[in-house]
Amino acid sequence: MKSVLTACLMICLAGVANAQLKGFGLGPYVEYGVPSGDFQQTHKNGYGLGLGADIRLGKWGLTGSAGYMHFGGKTISDESGSHSPSSIKAFPIRAGVKYRFIPAMYLKLESGMARLSGDDKSAFIISPGIGVRLLGLDLQAKYEIWKGDQTRSFAGLKAGINF
Repeated sequence: MKSVLTACLMICLAGVANAQLKGFGLGPYVEYGVPSGDFQQTHKNGYGLGLGADIRLGKWGLTGSAGYMHFGGKTISDESGSHSPSSIKAFPIRAGVKYRFIPAMYLKLESGMARLSGDDKSAFIISPGIGVRLLGLDLQAKYEIWKGDQTRSFAGLKAGINF
């Protein structure tokens, strides 16, 4: 939790320091994730929130985010009875690049780390996606993979406001 707060503070300070930089955006986001593969068998759809930042550099840009993501465990019934895997509470920190192929649309690729609460484990993140940014509103579709003790993946939608 301390590392997430530190990352959020660094993003905020960068926003204040670079407030005059053309093309700089900073703001909150919400996201929704639909598990895939084996992860879909054990966990429900997830939700999250966080703080994102990006800097436009012509057609290219830099992006980063820090947030919280939650996936509840499903009740699983088998021959030994029913049981429920514990919920996953994660604190992902991502950084990456964007490429605007037309003025309002972009492709992005981010990577980073997700700290999983409860079991003191981390997962490496890779997240390609496509998005639209209009007048400060940023809508994004992505596929995210968390590679750690287990591989977890999900398709996601992310909506944010950039100031």
